[in-house]
Amino acid sequence: MKVKKVKDSVTVMSRLMTPNDVNLYGTVHGGVILRMLDEIGAVCASKHSSSSCVTASVDKVDFYYPIYIGEVITMRASVNYVGRASMEIGVKVSAQNLKTGKIRHTNSCYLTYVAINKKGRPVKVPRLIPETPEEKRRFNDGKNRREERLKILKKK
Repeated sequence: MKVKKVKDSVTVMSRLMTPNDVNLYGTVHGGVILRMLDEIGAVCASKHSSSSCVTASVDKVDFYYPIYIGEVITMRASVNYVGRASMEIGVKVSAQNLKTGKIRHTNSCYLTYVAINKKGRPVKVPRLIPETPEEKRRFNDGKNRREERLKILKKK
């Protein structure tokens, strides 16, 4: 089975927030951010697995700071952990005020994807080789989160 490094599938996406993205309060709809999180997560998972991927779960998403019209949001996604057919993708979201240059970390989350074949059945994904201390920490944390998710599923 093929192996890949974290850097092989890192995905970065930036987008200007426009009037179509905001609610009545002038802040970006949470749903806009959730959609973008799912899109970048799926791209990252597909790059790692070289397969189509479907969303299996989205962990808790906290919005630390609002995002405003005219700001540029940047999302950075990377594979934290892989199972047999599943992958945990971590995404960090930052917003930049273009006038001041100030950048705020607005939220982060973990998404789990499953690689599938043309019939919609799960397929094996390449093993992940974490290289840096940070990648190794995220790998171990992802493994622990996976074990917790599986415990919850077994209870249902």
